[in-house]
Amino acid sequence: MDRIQQIYDIIAKEGFAGIALQSIDNYVKDIQNGTEDFPRFNLSEHAGLCTAGAPLIGASIVACYARASLTAGCDAQGSKGEGPASWVIDERQEQLIEQWAKAADLWVENSEQLLIETFGPKIAQGAEAKVYYREGDTSVVKERASIYSTTQKALDAIVLHNYLFPETAMKVIGYTRDSDGLLRIVLTQPYVNCRRLATKEEIDNMVAAKGFRDNWNGQGVNYISDRLALEDMHPANVFIDEITESPICIDCIVKFVNTKHSTLDLP
Repeated sequence: MDRIQQIYDIIAKEGFAGIALQSIDNYVKDIQNGTEDFPRFNLSEHAGLCTAGAPLIGASIVACYARASLTAGCDAQGSKGEGPASWVIDERQEQLIEQWAKAADLWVENSEQLLIETFGPKIAQGAEAKVYYREGDTSVVKERASIYSTTQKALDAIVLHNYLFPETAMKVIGYTRDSDGLLRIVLTQPYVNCRRLATKEEIDNMVAAKGFRDNWNGQGVNYISDRLALEDMHPANVFIDEITESPICIDCIVKFVNTKHSTLDLP
């Protein structure tokens, strides 16, 4: 029996009691020190996974378990091959990540007030994130909501962003729910001094150097490689850095092109 299946079996039997938390923590540490791989990601992407921090790796393990348990339930009911709907998977992943985060002391109650007191005032709010920043700090803090079909894909997006854009790597520090009940990922990210917004040509050149090509006949803000898709790469998400004078991506939509990349989370 492989190690990840052993962890799944412990969670199924014990929930998120001490032995399950310890098993997850040990696996996370071994991933971070390079003695274990996380099959969702290739070797290059593993750097982005480790940069994202133990709270993200642990949540990814729990999210993978949530999907695996649902898929096993469908198989047991004779629905093999159909699989659970994305909204069912997302709901279960959110539920279990919340349980795990509370047990692991990674859950933030009354997050908005706490973040304002700890990290400074809220300086921006969009569909995907609330941003907190105190003048002079080197990092911002974000409460990031999922715009993906499942929570696992939202976690993947952070890993893949870190792999592609390490200069603005995101580090997860906890989880919360906002006043609307939305699950949010609490993370830090380097503060960028923006000289100006990047042009389309500058963005094209930046992503081409990373192996991407335009995915909309040269007219859009979406790009694709053999493995990954980049979306929402418009100038408001890509700045020219004041110091390096180079394009720097602070946020985008990034996901796997082929969802069958993983043995942990089959479609």
